[in-house]
Amino acid sequence: MRQKEKTNRILNYMNNLFPNAHCELEYNKDYELLIAIVLSAQTTDKRVNMVTKILFSKYKTLVELANAKTEDIENIIRPIGTFKKKSIFVKEIATRLVKEQNGIVPNNREYLETLSGVGRKTTNVFLSEYYHVPSIAVDTHVERVSKRLGLAKKTDTVKEVEESLMKKISKKNWIKTHHQFIFFGRYHCKAIKPSCSNCQLKDICSHHQEKKK
Repeated sequence: MRQKEKTNRILNYMNNLFPNAHCELEYNKDYELLIAIVLSAQTTDKRVNMVTKILFSKYKTLVELANAKTEDIENIIRPIGTFKKKSIFVKEIATRLVKEQNGIVPNNREYLETLSGVGRKTTNVFLSEYYHVPSIAVDTHVERVSKRLGLAKKTDTVKEVEESLMKKISKKNWIKTHHQFIFFGRYHCKAIKPSCSNCQLKDICSHHQEKKK
């Protein structure tokens, strides 16, 4: 099967499975989304939504969050793990946005990637979700799905996976495909015990083929 044909088959399957795939982090303001994404590292969106609901209810503005004590932020976000480091990130992000951007999260990749706890993946997620900038954020789900289905090499770095997907997928579909791959990896193609039996892509999945050996 040619690569283009395989890619189209994968994308059609994702469209059928998850026509309405979306960001599952809950937010009302630009900085709430950015902070939620930072907090989501190595934990679940569901758990993040639990703590951000409390965090943003207590600190209703970015200025209030910038002036909050790190210890108080720690106590709120404790359930998500690595809370000490993340509480510092939250306060530093809030402080810089207030001082340098008048409390606005800018549509500026270079600036965003200078913020504490914000790397390329976080920036991609934020820009695509909030400003609708075409991009493909490669998290653990996107990486796993891409490699298993042959859209990227097993040895590819995260950046190389992103570049491979951008070459194979039409730019207009980058954001949608990103969310669909996350849903597929989160609910079907799991790291441990993936749901292979009902998957219509198992014949082109390297993980399934290896299990058969």
